[in-house]
Amino acid sequence: MSGGEGSGGEGSGGGAAGIAALRRGLAAAWAARPPVILIDGGSGAGKTTLARALVADPALLHGAQLLRLDDVYPGWDGLQRASDHLVHSVLEPLSRGVAGRWQRWDWTMDAAAEWHDVDPGRPLVVEGSGALSRASRPLVTLGAWVDLETEERRRRAIARDGGAYEPHWDRWAAQEEAFQRREHPRALADVLIDGRRILA
Repeated sequence: MSGGEGSGGEGSGGGAAGIAALRRGLAAAWAARPPVILIDGGSGAGKTTLARALVADPALLHGAQLLRLDDVYPGWDGLQRASDHLVHSVLEPLSRGVAGRWQRWDWTMDAAAEWHDVDPGRPLVVEGSGALSRASRPLVTLGAWVDLETEERRRRAIARDGGAYEPHWDRWAAQEEAFQRREHPRALADVLIDGRRILA
């Protein structure tokens, strides 16, 4: 991309309100280790916008790193593989206090590219469909789910990526739906955020 079920966790909001809810959840986390936040939701929900706002807020996550799963998915059929890669190569090492690593996918060349290190001494925000799973949630500080109806998500995603995404929408949406049925990321989230209040 160039360019769930259950009741969910406590708290809700969007935009500044979403960041406020995340701030409350992170208040005690720094005492243990730099926090790791996962932001999940359907394509076009506003995950990237929220993640960038978090990383840009020095009072909240000073020196934070941002990992976009759009940079990890190994092609248009790679949602599950990216989710597994996140757990095994990034989150499990970080949970032990050692550096994680992730491999970038070159969408132009349609091939795996270079590896990137993740510093265990700095906060990390991960955003993307497939970030929040039963395997990933126990390894991180906080999980967030961004809610938005399908029609608006599709409109935003196509407006953002144009013709490059439109032919793949159904193919990708089927993977998101399968992941959500299997992993129930919305129910795993600590914070639910209204995507209508995030300017994507």
